[in-house]
Amino acid sequence: MPEELIPENPEQETEENEAEKVKQRKNGLYPGVSGELAANMKSGWADTELHDLQPIAQAEHTAARRAALSARFPGERLVIPAGNLKTRSNDTEYAFRASTEYAYLTGDQTQDGVLVLEPTGERGHEATVYLLPRSNRENGEFWLDGQGELWVGRRNSLAEAEQLLGIPAKDVRELPAALTEATGPVRAVRGHDAAIETALTDKVTAERDEELRVHLSEARLVKDAFEIAELQKACDATARGFEDVVKSLDKAEATSERFIEGTFFLRARIEGNDIGYGSICAAGPHATTLHWVRNDGAVRAGELLLLDAGVETNDLYTADVTRTLPINGTFSPLQRKIYDAVYEAQEAGIAAVKPGADFRDFHDASQRVLAEKLVEWGLLGDLSVEKVLELGLQRRWTLHGTGHMLGMDVHDCAAARTEAYVNGTLEPGVCLTVEPGLYFQADDLTVPEEYRGIGVRIEDDILVTEDGNRNLSAALPRQADEVEAWMAQLKG
Repeated sequence: MPEELIPENPEQETEENEAEKVKQRKNGLYPGVSGELAANMKSGWADTELHDLQPIAQAEHTAARRAALSARFPGERLVIPAGNLKTRSNDTEYAFRASTEYAYLTGDQTQDGVLVLEPTGERGHEATVYLLPRSNRENGEFWLDGQGELWVGRRNSLAEAEQLLGIPAKDVRELPAALTEATGPVRAVRGHDAAIETALTDKVTAERDEELRVHLSEARLVKDAFEIAELQKACDATARGFEDVVKSLDKAEATSERFIEGTFFLRARIEGNDIGYGSICAAGPHATTLHWVRNDGAVRAGELLLLDAGVETNDLYTADVTRTLPINGTFSPLQRKIYDAVYEAQEAGIAAVKPGADFRDFHDASQRVLAEKLVEWGLLGDLSVEKVLELGLQRRWTLHGTGHMLGMDVHDCAAARTEAYVNGTLEPGVCLTVEPGLYFQADDLTVPEEYRGIGVRIEDDILVTEDGNRNLSAALPRQADEVEAWMAQLKG
């Protein structure tokens, strides 16, 4: 990875000293930039401006989302940043991922972007997206600065961004000063851009900003047609990623869970932007750890693999799917007994997902089935199923809720009010996961020894429709016999 050609000595006298002021790097190999080189780098470049660009696929939808936001907060300035790069180590950064709120309202994913809705009176707003323009070639920024285009790639000009996004675009470097001088009520999404928050310090309140964040979270509870198509795309790609893993299980057995992680990641990068969250590639007793993302354990025939992974599309919508697979292709009798119990619980949960149902209904339906199985297996003494559910005793082995909202965030709409989310009612367009599980820890002395170290979860992404639901991840088999047949076919 090369270092920028930045002069170490800022005092060096050259004809183009301005170029040296773009940025400095300690221990650079070049002592400075000669006037001749600086002049040479200014010229001889073709005009690469793009014209007659078509709007991005979701421009119509983002416009509708902004209009709904405008109607909710009339007469107030609204500021929604994309966020900035975050340092991973020294001078390397994490891959940038725009804030969900910004991407949802603009369709843009570039770092440092800010959407501002300026009130145009008692009703209505004028939207402007503030972005970094093309790198400056006059002062050498494009080749001297670490974020210059010769280092990190071309970015759209402001005129190009306007055509693509359908929003007027301005230079984001001018925004902090403009916000400092602004008057009138302001709300901002916090936690993404320190410079913007500093400029708004005396104009915003935590309470009002939280209301904006909550509203934007709740706005995503019901997905539009574009979002539903993206989620289906994510699920389809995820299914292909699971197939890739099954085909390579022999290589994982020869290495570790990380082969599984890398195999799925390759599919995510080929068909999408990234993985939507850290892949859980949990083999053997690791399957009993809910968020096992170390993925450094052994993969052994005769044990189970719990794979919880999702592809994130290029427009940042993620799938969230789990399958528990017999590594050698065949469930043992005990593994099948536990797997079938979880499958039955998931079937009950999915059946409860329909318009007009309470959000909690699918969770309660799944938990009841699991409680019945645990009582049937003698793990809860002589207690009745009703008493077990009343006391929540099944949770020793079921551990987590049976599902959550899904969308641009794997745990989408997380800031929504409780009455709108877990105490809310399902309606067409809601997308959620149904993911019951049973987890018998390796050191759990309350269960027979043969149960210990077995973890099973089955998870699918379910869309509420007008007449019930649709399983977006149905391409992956769930029933035990179908899983075994599918694995045998893939392994040849």
